[in-house]
Amino acid sequence: MISIIIITKNEEKMLPRLLVSIKNQDYKDYEIIVSDAFSTDKTREIAKKFKSKIVDGGLPSAGRNNGAKIASGDVLLFLDADVILPKGFLKKNINEFYRKKLVAATAVYIPISKRFTDKLLHHIFNMFSRTVQYFTPHAAGFCIFCRKNIFLKVGGFDERIRFAEDHALVSKCKKYGRFRVLKSVPILVDVRRMEKEGRTRTAIKYLIADLHRFTKGEIYNPPFSYDMQGVDMKEKKKKI
Repeated sequence: MISIIIITKNEEKMLPRLLVSIKNQDYKDYEIIVSDAFSTDKTREIAKKFKSKIVDGGLPSAGRNNGAKIASGDVLLFLDADVILPKGFLKKNINEFYRKKLVAATAVYIPISKRFTDKLLHHIFNMFSRTVQYFTPHAAGFCIFCRKNIFLKVGGFDERIRFAEDHALVSKCKKYGRFRVLKSVPILVDVRRMEKEGRTRTAIKYLIADLHRFTKGEIYNPPFSYDMQGVDMKEKKKKI
């Protein structure tokens, strides 16, 4: 069984689109867990209509960890509410995951956008992640496959990390087996964060983050402003 863990906060507009795409999959051996950060809209009501399990969430790492705590599957699939699973995504990717005997994986990312810039940026990241997958795994939190026993062994997402906690997780998992970017079916990714922050600013932010991780280690105190579930983590760190 796959446990699909979706983090949410006020996602009444995006969540139905994802849940419908899951329902339409030809692979049915899954459960859905919505880890909700106390939404004030109809997010939880929508999750219930799709017979999802619901747990209290928080910031992304805590929300994902909380979802994993009640997961029954031997493989965890972490998603954000604004992605879409194309037909065959679960069946073909999970078969590849098992066939290659992986402990963690991600998919190729395709933007839900007609803009050339969005397609180019995602293409560059896909090429980069495929190139470095053998020695320094990169996997966005909106799409991570992970064996539950390995997830528990590494302690899940490190809730102290404020940026690139997703890359940190798969890097830890790689110590116990193989990580790969799955080739079977890509995942469709919303570009709303890039539209909000700006394409150039977003690209520079992730470049700075990679350089920081390479030279100084994980990012416990982001050198830039970063919105996580409606919370500016730079400002939050100052208050702490």
